[in-house]
Amino acid sequence: MLVNHHTAGQYFISRKDANFASLREKCLSATQSQSLMNEFKMPVALRWADFDPNFHLRHSVYYDFAATARVEFLSAMGISTRLMIQQHFGPILFREEAIFRREVRPGDNLFINVLITKMRRDASRFSFRHELSREDGTLCATMNVDGAWIDTQLRKLATPPAIVAEGMGNAPKSDDFEWV
Repeated sequence: MLVNHHTAGQYFISRKDANFASLREKCLSATQSQSLMNEFKMPVALRWADFDPNFHLRHSVYYDFAATARVEFLSAMGISTRLMIQQHFGPILFREEAIFRREVRPGDNLFINVLITKMRRDASRFSFRHELSREDGTLCATMNVDGAWIDTQLRKLATPPAIVAEGMGNAPKSDDFEWV
């Protein structure tokens, strides 16, 4: 069963039900009625294929977790893949890094928190921080990305529709957030 919580500017999903889609939609509806969020946190499901022969989480999996969380984060802010397809824009990354702090092992209960660390006022450029933590709060890794938006028809950098600046403006920011 999935249990979602959206209170006091928080968006949180925990895995306890197979009916993820309907619960996610209810949570997104609640999110869109909020003017400002201060946290976006979601569970991470570990798979057998995510581990190497030494039972260490493969480095590329960290980036996959961050990308998945980022898409959910954007969707929660009203910036869905459907909107991107309809409006012919999409995100691209210029830089991606992972800082590994603690080992992740099979059976760990993990959560990922997504924060915006930098952004232009029109949201045409942005930076995200993804914090991968155990259930007890132990930080296992931090993934940082810098990106922008492209016009998917022209294949050139572009300023996204106003709904992007609005959604990202209301999104959770890091304590060291800065406008650029």
